[in-house]
Amino acid sequence: MPVGQVFLPDGGRTKRKANYELLRILSMVMVITLHYLSHTGSLLEAGEDASARRFLGTLIESFCIVAVNVYVLISGYFLVEAGFRVKRILILAAQVLFYSLLVPLVMLGMGGLAGEEGIYRMIPYVFPLQTEHYWFATSYVLLYLFSPLLNAAVKHMGKRQLRIVIAGLLLLFAGVKSVAPFYFVTDRFGYDFGWFLCVYLVAAYLRLYGFSVLRTAKRAWGCYAGCALLTFAAVAGAWLFYGKTGMFAYYVSVPFHYNYVLCLLGAVALFAAAGHWNIPEGKRADGICFLSAFTFGVYLFHEHLDIRNVWVGWIEEFMGPVAETGTGGFLIHLAVSVVLVYAAGTFVDAVRLNIFRYVHRYVSKTRLAAAVRRLDGAFSEER
Repeated sequence: MPVGQVFLPDGGRTKRKANYELLRILSMVMVITLHYLSHTGSLLEAGEDASARRFLGTLIESFCIVAVNVYVLISGYFLVEAGFRVKRILILAAQVLFYSLLVPLVMLGMGGLAGEEGIYRMIPYVFPLQTEHYWFATSYVLLYLFSPLLNAAVKHMGKRQLRIVIAGLLLLFAGVKSVAPFYFVTDRFGYDFGWFLCVYLVAAYLRLYGFSVLRTAKRAWGCYAGCALLTFAAVAGAWLFYGKTGMFAYYVSVPFHYNYVLCLLGAVALFAAAGHWNIPEGKRADGICFLSAFTFGVYLFHEHLDIRNVWVGWIEEFMGPVAETGTGGFLIHLAVSVVLVYAAGTFVDAVRLNIFRYVHRYVSKTRLAAAVRRLDGAFSEER
């Protein structure tokens, strides 16, 4: 099962929760927004002059930075009650390989592939998980492989024990670095499996015990907005402080790290808010669940090694440079860019899904498929 699909048990059947699938879509829109703001130089940076566009971009970034943590929270919230499946890992790996190998072949055929040639150029295409071609996919696969151990642990621990473990991990991964104005060698800013493990355990705690502080939609939305505004204030304050003193340039970017305390708390708050969304069964819910299945493909498409640094340039050739737009033009440029990237990624992944379905008809009858089913059966056995 692709990472973009989450199911819940429902009387022997499987049922997707439209509210969390809508949150998954929103998270991917936020991810594209984050990449757009970074690639267009629309953020406050130490040593760089400010502008209305940079201040506005930084404010938007502050509301979107929770996206990756939210995505992991969704997966962890449901995986803690789901069974481990080898098939899921194989499908995920195949999906990553589909993009890592196909994109350069298509671009080569179109004459758009540039850079060094030779065997070393091929390594990240052939081994995308091992080389962190897609850092998120690498971290997620590692997290999923550890999920049976994590699930067994959290279910055999008491509530207080789990709290202590989570508190210790958060102190190590997020607490100290969130206030320290200097870089730690062990800090990867949340772009790694270690941080995903922390977020997974937080999601497991939410699933098993809830979080009464955010039990109402008003509190959840208020907490999310408050965390975003405080993040913006921290970035702007650090930028101003550096401009006046020339000190602590590093801290200007810290509030935009995934393992920043406010980023995690804001993600938990947005996740809690989504729990209050009431989307009745019907065409709208079905459409949301259908569209959400392609979110991971949208990520793999626009973050490919040969696309991630050029897609903004492609859009600027069509719409003009974002630097030449005013504040209103910047917002329009951002919105159109996000829609175009999301639509293109969805289309490509829809093609990929149909190819996978066609291949599955034949692969499911092979000895290899039977062996995978036996491995999955081993995780279904009662102990």
